[in-house]
Amino acid sequence: MISGAAQADIGVLVISAHKGEFKTGYERDGQTREHVELAQTLGVSTLFVVVNKMEDPTVNSSKERCPVLTNIWSSWFQHETRLDRSICPSWNGPCLFKVLDAVEILPRDPKHPFRMPIIDKFKDMGTVIMGKVKSGAMREGDSLLVMPNKAQVKVLAIYCDEDKATRAGPHENLRVKLSGIEEENILSGFVLCSVGKCS
Repeated sequence: MISGAAQADIGVLVISAHKGEFKTGYERDGQTREHVELAQTLGVSTLFVVVNKMEDPTVNSSKERCPVLTNIWSSWFQHETRLDRSICPSWNGPCLFKVLDAVEILPRDPKHPFRMPIIDKFKDMGTVIMGKVKSGAMREGDSLLVMPNKAQVKVLAIYCDEDKATRAGPHENLRVKLSGIEEENILSGFVLCSVGKCS
């Protein structure tokens, strides 16, 4: 969940309408609450809440259950856009995929300082890291920092999918081959960033 959220611009949180499961998920130490907090911490700015199990006998697609769920969620979020209907015979709203396709991803400026959270690393004739560019751009040959250990590194190669690239910008998922650091000195959650502009 963490590695997926670290690469995401939007998220879909599926919750159960079943009374016992829903209550367990949103209570103080519930996993649902934890997932929302993690997504926000990792930069997911848009989160869709999808209600599942509306056919459960305790719910039975009841219109009375929707306001209960909506009221609980509205205490967690401010300025949210949510659908107060679930998948049931009376549903006349758009399907989830149409809603997701219509979301406008906020642009990120390639001129901002470079930031890429590292989600994985491995050895392949050198140190290779994986992540998604959050802001800025990098080129082959750039000198960057791996934070928080402040290791200065050089970009030897950039791969977008299986294709070699000479530069990369915001929203791209990458593999980056580095010199100046060993693979064992990198942990998931570290950040590759511009020299002098990391904090």
